[in-house]
Amino acid sequence: MAGEWWHWMVAGLGLAILEVVLPGYIFAGFAVAAVATGGLIWAGALGGSLPLALVVFAALSVAGWIVLRRAFGKNLGEVKRWDRDINDN
Repeated sequence: MAGEWWHWMVAGLGLAILEVVLPGYIFAGFAVAAVATGGLIWAGALGGSLPLALVVFAALSVAGWIVLRRAFGKNLGEVKRWDRDINDN
Protein backbone atom coordinates (compact mmCIF):
# COMPACT_ATOMS: atom_id res chain seq x y z
CA MET A 1 0.00 0.00 0.00
CA ALA A 2 2.85 2.41 0.63
CA GLY A 3 3.78 2.21 -3.04
CA GLU A 4 0.36 3.45 -4.09
CA TRP A 5 0.68 7.22 -3.85
CA TRP A 6 -2.88 7.84 -4.92
CA HIS A 7 -4.23 6.10 -1.80
CA TRP A 8 -2.60 8.81 0.26
CA MET A 9 -3.99 11.53 -2.02
CA VAL A 10 -7.53 10.16 -1.75
CA ALA A 11 -7.15 9.90 2.03
CA GLY A 12 -5.99 13.52 2.11
CA LEU A 13 -8.99 14.60 0.06
CA GLY A 14 -11.33 12.66 2.34
CA LEU A 15 -9.78 14.23 5.43
CA ALA A 16 -10.07 17.70 3.88
CA ILE A 17 -13.77 17.09 3.20
CA LEU A 18 -14.17 15.84 6.76
CA GLU A 19 -12.54 19.06 8.00
CA VAL A 20 -15.12 21.11 6.10
CA VAL A 21 -17.96 19.10 7.63
CA LEU A 22 -16.48 19.04 11.16
CA PRO A 23 -14.38 22.22 11.47
CA GLY A 24 -11.80 22.62 14.19
CA TYR A 25 -8.45 22.29 12.40
CA ILE A 26 -8.09 18.70 13.62
CA PHE A 27 -8.40 16.91 10.30
CA ALA A 28 -6.69 19.68 8.30
CA GLY A 29 -3.24 18.69 9.61
CA PHE A 30 -3.92 15.06 8.74
CA ALA A 31 -5.10 16.06 5.26
CA VAL A 32 -1.97 18.11 4.58
CA ALA A 33 0.22 15.29 5.86
CA ALA A 34 -1.55 12.65 3.74
CA VAL A 35 -1.18 14.71 0.56
CA ALA A 36 2.48 15.44 1.38
CA THR A 37 3.15 11.76 2.07
CA GLY A 38 1.49 10.85 -1.23
CA GLY A 39 3.69 13.40 -2.98
CA LEU A 40 6.82 11.96 -1.39
CA ILE A 41 5.83 8.43 -2.40
CA TRP A 42 5.08 9.63 -5.94
CA ALA A 43 8.51 11.28 -6.10
CA GLY A 44 10.14 8.05 -4.89
CA ALA A 45 11.58 9.61 -1.74
CA LEU A 46 10.20 6.97 0.62
CA GLY A 47 11.22 3.88 -1.30
CA GLY A 48 7.87 2.08 -0.96
CA SER A 49 8.30 1.26 2.71
CA LEU A 50 5.01 1.29 4.63
CA PRO A 51 6.58 1.75 8.09
CA LEU A 52 8.61 4.70 6.81
CA ALA A 53 5.54 6.19 5.15
CA LEU A 54 3.58 5.92 8.41
CA VAL A 55 6.36 7.57 10.40
CA VAL A 56 6.61 10.39 7.86
CA PHE A 57 2.82 10.77 7.92
CA ALA A 58 2.81 10.98 11.73
CA ALA A 59 5.60 13.56 11.79
CA LEU A 60 3.98 15.65 9.08
CA SER A 61 0.61 15.43 10.84
CA VAL A 62 2.02 16.88 14.04
CA ALA A 63 3.92 19.57 12.13
CA GLY A 64 0.85 20.44 10.05
CA TRP A 65 -1.36 20.64 13.11
CA ILE A 66 1.10 22.95 14.88
CA VAL A 67 1.44 25.24 11.85
CA LEU A 68 -2.31 25.44 11.28
CA ARG A 69 -2.96 26.03 14.97
CA ARG A 70 -0.49 28.92 15.03
CA ALA A 71 -1.81 30.36 11.75
CA PHE A 72 -5.49 30.31 12.68
CA GLY A 73 -5.29 30.55 16.45
CA LYS A 74 -6.76 28.31 19.06
CA ASN A 75 -9.45 30.77 20.16
CA LEU A 76 -10.85 31.53 16.73
CA GLY A 77 -14.61 31.27 16.84
CA GLU A 78 -14.94 31.18 20.61
CA VAL A 79 -17.50 33.41 22.26
CA LYS A 80 -16.40 35.97 24.83
CA ARG A 81 -17.77 35.21 28.26
CA TRP A 82 -18.65 38.04 30.60
CA ASP A 83 -17.89 37.60 34.29
CA ARG A 84 -20.08 40.41 35.53
CA ASP A 85 -23.18 42.32 34.53
CA ILE A 86 -22.76 45.90 33.22
CA ASN A 87 -25.40 47.04 35.70
CA ASP A 88 -23.40 45.84 38.70
CA ASN A 89 -21.34 48.48 40.49
